[in-house]
Amino acid sequence: MKDKLLSWLNFILVADVFLVLFGFGWFAIAVIGDASGINLGLDLWHQLWQPVFNPAIGILMGGAILSGLINWISRKFQAD
Repeated sequence: MKDKLLSWLNFILVADVFLVLFGFGWFAIAVIGDASGINLGLDLWHQLWQPVFNPAIGILMGGAILSGLINWISRKFQAD
């Protein structure tokens, strides 16, 4: 059960990392475009920040902590 949970958690975290990296790349390109006077979707990115990218970053941080905690607890019980 623990292995299945960790497998799914790791899969979700990997997908979430790519979503966060995509959001960061989009933001960086949109800011450069906005400074150049080219519309590359910065307004749309701002609209998606609260409902999409902000929770994705929170899920990534929480999942990483949860994954580390599960691994730490499992190593603690295996050592005894």
